[in-house]
Amino acid sequence: MRAIPPRLPVDQRAAAPIGDGREPAIDRRRFLQGAGGLTLAFYLPPIAAKAAVRSAPAALAAPFEPNAFVRIDRQGGVTVIAKHLEMGQGVFTGLATLVAEELDADWTQVRVEGAPADVKRYANLLMGMQLTGGSTAMANSYEQMRRAGATARALLVGAAAQQWGVPAEQISVADGLIRHRGSGRHGRFGEFVLTAASLPVPSDVPLKQPSQFKLIGKPRLSRRDSAAKTDGSALFTQDIKLPGMLVAVAAHPPRFGGQVKSFDASRAKAIPGVVDVVQFAAGPGHFGGVAVLAQNTWIARRGRDALDIQWDDSAAYRGDSGDIAAYYRSLAEQPGAIVKNEGDVASALAGAAQLVTADYEFPFLAHAAMEPMNCLVRLGDERCEIWNGEQMHTGDQAAIAQLLSLKPEQVEITQLYAGGSFGRRANPHSDYPLEAVSIAQAASHQGHRLPIKLVWMREDDMRGGYYRPAFLHRLRAGLDAQGQLLGWEQRIVGQSIMQGTPFEQFAVKNGIDPTSTEGSAEPYVIPNLRIELHTPRDIGVPVQWWRSVGHTHTAFATECMLDELAAAARQDPVRFRRALLAGHARHLAVLELAVAKAGWDTPLSSGGDGRRRGRGIALHESFNSYVCEIAEVAVSEDGGLRVERVVCAVDCGLAINPDVITAQMQSGIGYGLTAALYGQITLKDGVVEQSNFPQYQPLRINEMPAVEVYIVPSAEKPTGVGEPGTAPIAPAVANAIFAATGKRIRRLPIAEQLRT
Repeated sequence: MRAIPPRLPVDQRAAAPIGDGREPAIDRRRFLQGAGGLTLAFYLPPIAAKAAVRSAPAALAAPFEPNAFVRIDRQGGVTVIAKHLEMGQGVFTGLATLVAEELDADWTQVRVEGAPADVKRYANLLMGMQLTGGSTAMANSYEQMRRAGATARALLVGAAAQQWGVPAEQISVADGLIRHRGSGRHGRFGEFVLTAASLPVPSDVPLKQPSQFKLIGKPRLSRRDSAAKTDGSALFTQDIKLPGMLVAVAAHPPRFGGQVKSFDASRAKAIPGVVDVVQFAAGPGHFGGVAVLAQNTWIARRGRDALDIQWDDSAAYRGDSGDIAAYYRSLAEQPGAIVKNEGDVASALAGAAQLVTADYEFPFLAHAAMEPMNCLVRLGDERCEIWNGEQMHTGDQAAIAQLLSLKPEQVEITQLYAGGSFGRRANPHSDYPLEAVSIAQAASHQGHRLPIKLVWMREDDMRGGYYRPAFLHRLRAGLDAQGQLLGWEQRIVGQSIMQGTPFEQFAVKNGIDPTSTEGSAEPYVIPNLRIELHTPRDIGVPVQWWRSVGHTHTAFATECMLDELAAAARQDPVRFRRALLAGHARHLAVLELAVAKAGWDTPLSSGGDGRRRGRGIALHESFNSYVCEIAEVAVSEDGGLRVERVVCAVDCGLAINPDVITAQMQSGIGYGLTAALYGQITLKDGVVEQSNFPQYQPLRINEMPAVEVYIVPSAEKPTGVGEPGTAPIAPAVANAIFAATGKRIRRLPIAEQLRT
């Protein structure tokens, strides 16, 4: 993150003594003062150290920065610069663990700071962009961050050796303390930073062997963001307030593709605290509309709701959810673009002793992150400054620069915490940042050259955001007389996420968007396999990735069909899967671990309450991690469903932070259950019918099952954990419902299907 120019005053309650080199004490909120409670927000520079030491001599005040990822101050405090966004998934803790492990730092002295947008320094090694997504943070940072820590350690050891006049080989480091065995000399990191900063940076440094790890893989390691999020000092976009700042709340077209015909702002402007009303233009990936500028969020919302707007829907999308589903079914009648074609599927199905067919249907889904979209913009001469929970730094920086006719480096992005995302803040169209900038432009044209903070209400994102695409999977599979799988034909119908985005040119090949089909029929060994895809382009609903992306529907179709085939073959679902996993040792390992921990072969007790109980299993690989989940459900006589227990086994390579992995599996299961049981966005005449949680019901705390997470020990490189837990839970529950009731669930959400 970058410090704000000194001309902007900092709230004096947050200022640290000048020259002490520390981050200022943060007292961001006075929370729940008195009976009613009061929340105060003010601006605090993300990097206050530079401002705090501005009056001290540079040679004494400058921190030691051996590389782009580590900074050590003269008090020995270690700051890890995180190129990835912390949005609740634990990435700050994971990155800090990697650095601190090789640095041998005192964990209590390690803090984390978000990096600014700078693709040259902070590019994702796997994608060539600076972003947080695809569960890639640990995978691409594992060696990079360790080397950053090891390099800093080598320089500190070299500095100590020089200051003490001893061989570096005789120096050890542990918990932030540097020692010389022979003389007994010792010192904290801060005592050596000036000398270390003058030494040449080594080009290659040795890394620890796993047997030497003291932090990596250890449980009960405190998260680096927990304290700040508990005491209120963590900075989210909503907390930032710049001098003169106005808050913008926008009215969007009720139908996608609609435009403003005319509007009357007189009632809005009559509300005390409303400063002005501006119309802003739409772009290729963001909506146009009318924004109310006010002194705070709630006044702006009242003003927005008081607007009288006439909309032009002549070019708007006016489809119904039922019409879309029927259209998809008609497309599935015809062959699609070939994704995979192995063997002779037509002959295999024609000669099958049993043929199993099924349509699996999936609705649009909202992301429903805890913190709706927001973005703070300050336009200047030949520059633009952005503050937000930034998930796609490179893409947003480039899109904003293009809108403003600037160079990307003239767009400065300060990374703050984000209150969840599930993919929403990684919009390939940069929709809400571009909207914020467009509103700031319109405000400037009307004489308000001030910082503008765009704030979306929950309803704004629910009704006018971007969604996980709706999909249909039509499957046909054949078994021989012995119950062995002969062939598999799958037709997938759904909108492409990648088409029409900057990713299309290198991701979409021959019209195939890999995010529409990833995980289909995998990893099973099927002798005759054909997968086809229809990608309708005439559905005017904006879509983007959602937690686990394509795996959210491909896992369900695959694992539910596997269960249907096992039942048709009169085989145990686990035994049926084992026979199809030859050569897939890691898949088998999570399968066997989950089966053992769940007691798969032990009958479920009746419970004595008249409910029917069943177990269901689902196995899926996504983002190079392997997850098997077994769900236990109870169904009452009136069709009421309760998921009572979930056993999850995961192989994500070497476990950097076991507690974070456990939390992410639990999170993915809870999030996936919300979608499986209740989640759907529906349209009537082009208007989204859901507006907030009363209509888009989240899983309640009393509905959360007991979740057991077991991590497969591994020496493989770490892979992702933020998303892989989500995809298997819906099919595991659907398969458990069949085991309990004999009823197949082929359409999501499950909701009231058991009551009919």
